[in-house]
Amino acid sequence: MKKMPVQLVLAFILLVAGVSTGQSAAGAAAPKNAVYVDKNNHSYIPLRFLTDFAGIRSEWFPAEKRIQLEKADVSISLTLGQTTASVNGKKVTLSHPAFRDNGTTYVPLSLISQSLGVKLTWNKESSSLTLADGEAAATLPVLNGTLIQPTSPAVVSANQTYKVGGKSFRVQTVTVSLLHPKVNLDVILAGNTVGKVEALNSLAKRSGAVAAINGTFFDAYTKGSYKAPYGYIVSGGKMLKNSSGDRRAILTLDRNNLADIIPGLDFTKHFNAGAIESGLQAGPRLLVNGKVSLNVTAEGFKDPKILTGGGSRSALGLTRDHKLILLTSGGATIPQLAGIMKQAGAYQAMNLDGGASSGLYYNGKYLTAPGRLISNAIVVKTQ
Repeated sequence: MKKMPVQLVLAFILLVAGVSTGQSAAGAAAPKNAVYVDKNNHSYIPLRFLTDFAGIRSEWFPAEKRIQLEKADVSISLTLGQTTASVNGKKVTLSHPAFRDNGTTYVPLSLISQSLGVKLTWNKESSSLTLADGEAAATLPVLNGTLIQPTSPAVVSANQTYKVGGKSFRVQTVTVSLLHPKVNLDVILAGNTVGKVEALNSLAKRSGAVAAINGTFFDAYTKGSYKAPYGYIVSGGKMLKNSSGDRRAILTLDRNNLADIIPGLDFTKHFNAGAIESGLQAGPRLLVNGKVSLNVTAEGFKDPKILTGGGSRSALGLTRDHKLILLTSGGATIPQLAGIMKQAGAYQAMNLDGGASSGLYYNGKYLTAPGRLISNAIVVKTQ
């Protein structure tokens, strides 16, 4: 990861929505932990995040609208709306004040970084920022522009036409705002058991999902009742299905819905570090950093349906602004699917199981109906 100049990094860091005192209004969903950068390039971090990070202690005094932060021999005091603060009793000037929105208190990250020695590293591929202090480190998504309000749409669907290589493809999409306070993603198994199969709409309904898409490949053609899924499957931080040594691409999500697509051989390192809350291995990878990137055989695929054939496809993509695109298309080859995902606005993307498994569910009905029962699914729930 390349390091950015401190001034620029600071503008990418202060909305880390977190876990502390005085953060959520009654009845309101708490924002995800994320670095917030406003329209004036000012960075903020939620007070609650700081409470659990690198030994920092925080306290919110609502009557005074004052925030107290302490770590080792450093004490910081600042007040909402004021451009001055106190660091160990010495007055300092802030370029932008702390503020409160939707029950969450945000403080300037520049103050935290400079006064408490928190180091910042920008990760372009995942639009995230890593905060480090000694052995403590946290990587948070970066939200630019405006804060996401609970009343804004969290999940939307669309019917689009994209033209790739002279051929038009009609596709169905569901776009999920991953940092929306009401959004929760999960990977679930049919019958909550490895080897079972179930209808996609049944998987969605029993999990209370507003949207769902079929997940990874499985042994659909075996004559037996046990139809094993292929690849890693993780839910709630627990391994539901292991797949050691598998090279295919994996979607990963952490507790803040920071999503990434990583190579299969990188999975163990991330999982052992506790960085994966949910994950699903499928592939092949379609887009890397906004560009078509296909290496199908290197990921271990041998099936002609993936190598050269066309057919019904399911895929997912991640945008630069932390949206998840779930997409189904008919009659596309893998290269054509990559082109479709690029036009749909994805920055990172990968293929999911296709053919008769391909299905997309939204708001109580199928946008694309699968032709068979499936083994697993990605589900999107809203509070």
